[in-house]
Amino acid sequence: MSHVEVTVEVNASQEEVWAVVSDPRNLPRWDRHVTKVVGVPPGGLDAGTEYTTRLTFWGISAHVEAEVLEFKPPERSRIRLTGPLIEAMVTTEVVGIDENRSSIEHDIEYRFRGGPLGHIAARALEASGGPAYVLRRGALAQKRQVEEG
Repeated sequence: MSHVEVTVEVNASQEEVWAVVSDPRNLPRWDRHVTKVVGVPPGGLDAGTEYTTRLTFWGISAHVEAEVLEFKPPERSRIRLTGPLIEAMVTTEVVGIDENRSSIEHDIEYRFRGGPLGHIAARALEASGGPAYVLRRGALAQKRQVEEG
């Protein structure tokens, strides 16, 4: 398993940050490779919820199944991702620094699978700047969305 983590500070309360980062329907706003998220219940996530994320890299589309293993608003979620090319565990924590500042902490353990196609997916990720860069770019997009209201 490979591992990547990132932390960014946000000028907003823990609850405001959580409302944005805990909604996977925002994923297409944070990553241009995410084309759609389906199956998120109208009331939002909870432990046991499953949904699907559709991705496109270099013209190749894939579906990644997500299962929420832990969901503790407004602090922490843990989600297992399983797709034809990747397995990952995504832990997100929102930590209140003070009344109007928080931090977003993402910790991802992942591995590519699927033989040659998994190798292509890994190369696509590297071509995008590498896992740490992609995760940081996504976290900064979350920060912008929260701070812009």
